[in-house]
Parts: sequence; C-alpha cells; structure tokens
Amino acid sequence: MNRRPRSGPPREPRTPAELQAAGELQLELEHEQTVETTAYDDADLAGAEAEAIVFDRCGFRRTGLAGAHLPGVRFVDCRVEVSDLSNLRAEKARLERVTLTGCRATGLAAYDGLFSDVAFADCKADLTNWRFARFDVVTFRDCNLAGADFTEADLRGASFTGCDLTGAQFHRATMAGARFRRCELSGIGGITSWEGAVVHPEDLLELSYVFARALGIVVDAGDR
Repeated sequence: MNRRPRSGPPREPRTPAELQAAGELQLELEHEQTVETTAYDDADLAGAEAEAIVFDRCGFRRTGLAGAHLPGVRFVDCRVEVSDLSNLRAEKARLERVTLTGCRATGLAAYDGLFSDVAFADCKADLTNWRFARFDVVTFRDCNLAGADFTEADLRGASFTGCDLTGAQFHRATMAGARFRRCELSGIGGITSWEGAVVHPEDLLELSYVFARALGIVVDAGDR
C-alpha cells in the first residue's frame, strides 16, 4: 500500500475521429475477443456473457449492457455515453483512459477492478459494488452513488464532486488523498477509514454528524 497516486485530471481517451459501426462479429461477443475502433451506437448487448474481452478505442452511445456478465473485461481508450450498464457484472474489470457520461449503472458490480484515468459524469451509479477496487486518477462528477460499496477499495486517486453518497460504505477503504467537494454524505459507513481524505469545508458539517454517530455521541439541538 505504498503506491503514490499520480496527480492531475484523467487523461482523455485516444479514440479515432471515425469508428466503424459494429457488425455481427462485434455484436456476438466471445471469450477473449478483442474489438478495436468500433462504434456500438444503439447496440443491444444486454445479457451478453464473455470473459476477458477487450474493447480498444471503441465508442458506446445508447448501448444496452444491462445484466451482462463480462468478467475481466478491459476498456482502453473508450467513450461511453448515455448507455445502460445497470446490473452489469464486471468483476476484475480494467478501465484505462475511459469517459462515462450520462450513463445508468445502478447495481453495477465492478469489484476488484482497476480504474486508471477514468471520468464519470452525470451517471446514476447507485447500489454499485466497488469492493477491493483500485482508483488511479478517477473523477466522479455529479453522480448518484447512493448506497455504493467501496469496502476495502483503494481510493487514494479518486475525487468526488457534487455526488450523492448517501449511505455509501467505506469500511477499511484506503482514503489518504481522496477528495470530496459538495457531496451528500449522510448515512455513510466506515467513517473511521477516512484518515487523510481531503474534504471541502462545505461538507464538514454533515461529516461531523457522521463522526458523532460513529463515536456514539448524541447530538441534542434542544434548548436547555
């Protein structure tokens, strides 16, 4: 756990200006398949099952991946827009230089994954499972992460801005350097793991109540 996260915003995906539309070969996902420079626009991959597939320099727009099972999947230099990733099971996923914008990802399971240079924006990612995952220069902006599970995740390279983290779990997470700004933090679990986290002053009031509850302190606002 001596890794020092790289600073700076996530690097942008290196996707070509033009992508080839997905054909039958790209739509019938198979184990250990590599798909390159392909556009999955309005594609239906819901319920697909394939292990160790690689998407290299691909684009996804209005793509349906709901309920798919893609263990060990890799997304490299990809853009994912307004797509449905709800209940996608992607344990041990690897994302490198990926942007996800306006996506629905309720119930996404990406535990034990590695996320490097990844930007989530305006995503509905409540009830997601990030247990044991590692975040290296990852940003969450204006995302719904209510009930998300970051248990034992390495969040030293993650930042959260304008996110709803109501009821999110951080038990035994590594937090030194993780950044939070204008986030909803009520009901979070694992507050004792927040050593070294960087919190904006606007978030301190809510966080103080969480600390108090964790220490068994009763906050009484009544007059004496």
